[in-house]
Amino acid sequence: MDTQMHSTPSPVPPLHSRSRRMGTAVLVTALLLIIFMLLDGLTEQRLLAGTTGVPLPTSTIRSPLGPFVQLPLNGIQVDALHHLVTHMKYKQLASLYVSHMTLDEELGQLIMVEYADTYYSPDLDTMINQLHAGGVIMYEFQMMTFDQTKHDIALMQQHAKIPLLISTDEEGGEIHRLLNIYPPRPSAISVYETGDPNVAAQQGHKVAHDLLALGINENLAPDVDVELISGPDQALRTFGYTPNSVITFAGAYMRAMQADGVVACIKHYPGLGDASIDAHFGLPVVDRTRDQLYAVELAPYKALIQSANSLDHPGMIMSTDVLMPAIDPKMPGELSHIFMTDILRKQFGYDGVVMTDALYMKGISQYWSMPEAAVLALNAGDDMLLGPTGADQMTDMLNGIKAALQNGT
Repeated sequence: MDTQMHSTPSPVPPLHSRSRRMGTAVLVTALLLIIFMLLDGLTEQRLLAGTTGVPLPTSTIRSPLGPFVQLPLNGIQVDALHHLVTHMKYKQLASLYVSHMTLDEELGQLIMVEYADTYYSPDLDTMINQLHAGGVIMYEFQMMTFDQTKHDIALMQQHAKIPLLISTDEEGGEIHRLLNIYPPRPSAISVYETGDPNVAAQQGHKVAHDLLALGINENLAPDVDVELISGPDQALRTFGYTPNSVITFAGAYMRAMQADGVVACIKHYPGLGDASIDAHFGLPVVDRTRDQLYAVELAPYKALIQSANSLDHPGMIMSTDVLMPAIDPKMPGELSHIFMTDILRKQFGYDGVVMTDALYMKGISQYWSMPEAAVLALNAGDDMLLGPTGADQMTDMLNGIKAALQNGT
């Protein structure tokens, strides 16, 4: 969840208000768990007959009063559940699940939480079980041994009503969250310097294997920034110095990882390759022309999103707090409707999940509270919010979103 950069321009003052490719195995497993909890209106006969790609009539959906099939299931029913994705499209399934959620569940799913403890604590349980967090990000100090990490993640999933995205930044080089468990991985720049994209693919396969063994289903990588200067965010983390090198090497890494069943999250949209300040401490400003930004910083996103190879399509994209005045002179990228909706969604055609960088970073928090930034991010077009550390902060963010819903903003 790293976003690094610097500051100066003054974004607009706080306004009062203002998923895609899990590997098939991972996603189907998650879907099956969700089905038992949320699909209570389908009859066994309807399920087994199945209608490929046809939306379910509302008459088949009842209020959530109980399971839609009775346990224990027979072999035919189990097989039908395993093949439900052949009866309906993923987005139809998702819409059906959401139709059975309470407002609290819907809002909780928007948030990926952090936690300060080194174990499955009551505070973490509150965020997962009562506040319905959609995901959890883990750091090095929380992953000390293989068995402990796998145990903690298993507890998270067991206590979640809806299966969680469990993420970490396992880039290699200086960003290595699993150093207590696995040997160091090569940095992105060292992979690029081999000149062989197959090395990037090998690293993608290896990291997927290691993450899945622990129960981590999302990697906040690869970094697709194009290094233009030697700043605080670029050191060792980029796959070279041109859009083509980044597309080639990051693409190979991501294809391998997603083929093995780990969700990739490319970052830091719209780009930190020319940032000279760390966004943890201020708002970075990239003062390049519109044409330059499209030709370099934005180019990897467009190429991967529009690739003919579906494994190039990132399951998630992480946006970040960087100001690019040539395109939006007022709002940082992750809070900018121009960047998040007009460019990423409408121009590039991205229909996966977009998650903010941590909303407590100074590039944002010096101007907006976390609840204010959350509302701005959702209005801009982000899908998921990263940042609350602990149940109190998550509750504050949820209350801010609810207030915005109530007052129409």
